[in-house]
Amino acid sequence: MKKLAEEIKTGQLKQVYILYGEEAYLRSQYKDKLKNALLDGGDPMNLHYFEGKDVKPGEVIDLAETMPFLAQRRVILLENSGLFAKGGEELAAYLGEPSDTAFFVFIEPSVDKRSKLYKAATARGRAIEFKMQDETVLKRWVLGFLKKENKNITERDLNLFLDKTGSDMENIRGELEKLLCYCLERDVVTAQDIEAVCTRQVTSQIFDMINAVAERRQKAAMELYYDLLTLKEPPMRILFLITRQFNMLLQVKELKNKGYDANTIGEKVGLAGFIARKYVAQAAKFKEADLRRALSDCVETEEAVKTGRMNDVMSVELLIVKYSAAS
Repeated sequence: MKKLAEEIKTGQLKQVYILYGEEAYLRSQYKDKLKNALLDGGDPMNLHYFEGKDVKPGEVIDLAETMPFLAQRRVILLENSGLFAKGGEELAAYLGEPSDTAFFVFIEPSVDKRSKLYKAATARGRAIEFKMQDETVLKRWVLGFLKKENKNITERDLNLFLDKTGSDMENIRGELEKLLCYCLERDVVTAQDIEAVCTRQVTSQIFDMINAVAERRQKAAMELYYDLLTLKEPPMRILFLITRQFNMLLQVKELKNKGYDANTIGEKVGLAGFIARKYVAQAAKFKEADLRRALSDCVETEEAVKTGRMNDVMSVELLIVKYSAAS
């Protein structure tokens, strides 16, 4: 990212960029910065934007071969095209010898580095991965955001805030804006403010539910389930999130058993370090065999609902009851 920021600042820009990775907020921010830098104040008609998997490489190439209008560059942005997984061969061949005036920016959540398009694109430019940010970076970012608005927050309340928002920067930004509006006349953001206006992510509520299950706090687990139902979360989505949680815990437990630390585990499974530490602690409360059995039961529960053998609300309830029952 530092190299990209420097290139944008100095105007020493590559002909092709790939912006990829899990952190959508940063991808979006740098997409806009890069677009503006490449246009360099030129006519917007030199910008072409394609989104989705219906991109026609031939159409893109035709545009690339068209001279820009009163400018040095014709800028082509392709977002979520999936071309780095399938169908990018024609564009890869073109990037072997593209028009000098055609500049490309690809924005993707993930890429296959073995693909011909990735190799051709990086030969002409640069690929930048935007990973989920760690706790230190997120805290610094939040504090900087608050400082611009002349607001302060304690370390304890900052931890509470991140516990509610998770590590997704887009979500954090939205919750920060809500907080600032709520604390408009005050210069300190408090725990009471956070509790009053910040929405706890559903995934965080699922984490708390599985924690209650692990600790055999059946009443607490059921209350969290009913809270989600009250919030109009569909039982099958709750089941999907429970299944994902058990699957993540199994991966974390297996990696921990192999001797990896929390930060490395986070990198391998796609979690920020401070969240990975919570998963390591939660995984320790389960036996590996129990996690495998829980995953199997989740699959059977889904099948029972889809085949009409069981009611969706009741099926998830029985699953929670089974694994939170006192041993």
